[in-house]
Amino acid sequence: MIELAIVEDEKAYVDQLLQFVDQYQREYGETIHTTCFRDGDEIVNGYDGSYDIILMDIQMKFMDGMSAAEEIRKVDQKVIIMFITNRIDYAVRGYDVDALDYIVKPVSYFSFAKKMRRAVSRAEKHGDEMVVISIAQGMLRIRSSDIYYVESEGHNIIYHTAQGDYKVRDKMKSVEDALVPHGFFRSNKGYLVNLCHVDGVLDGCCLVRGQKLLISRARKNDFMTALTEYIGAR
Repeated sequence: MIELAIVEDEKAYVDQLLQFVDQYQREYGETIHTTCFRDGDEIVNGYDGSYDIILMDIQMKFMDGMSAAEEIRKVDQKVIIMFITNRIDYAVRGYDVDALDYIVKPVSYFSFAKKMRRAVSRAEKHGDEMVVISIAQGMLRIRSSDIYYVESEGHNIIYHTAQGDYKVRDKMKSVEDALVPHGFFRSNKGYLVNLCHVDGVLDGCCLVRGQKLLISRARKNDFMTALTEYIGAR
């Protein structure tokens, strides 16, 4: 399923885009879950990195699309951003925030479908699985690649992620079973490490985002084998 965010302050365009999304799903057999925001600040505030594609108007009242994209890029380098605009000169600025494309107003379905197909294909190539974390406020969907490592603390589990740290009540074994298929490996009893974020191994520890996480003697050979295999498969 593709998670799509539409950020648009004009209701008429929101309704039109939602109709286009429905038509696109029927024609291409895709499943798209859409969330709508009325301004750039709405998606930026509390941004959780759960979207595959963001379709965003550039000109909005409180926070314009370009400013919103700049804020989003500080925490999410992988989400696909496409701009909606009636000014080509604004659209060109989208390359500064690594926007995939832009759709010119008034929007036609032909143009929408063509550019949406490109964005969906790019999202599917990322192959980044979403992981659901149960937090106090509810449920959080996060890309597996955005999780740096998981730490066991008593009866709690701490997810150290690109969006911040999340402490939940869970068992490390359950988390390990869920994350190992996504390139994680248990370096010791207390740490489950995302191999894609290992910057090196030094003094019996793996280096992850500036943190030195101990590798137990019993797991050292298996950890190094897993890391070597992961790097070789990249």
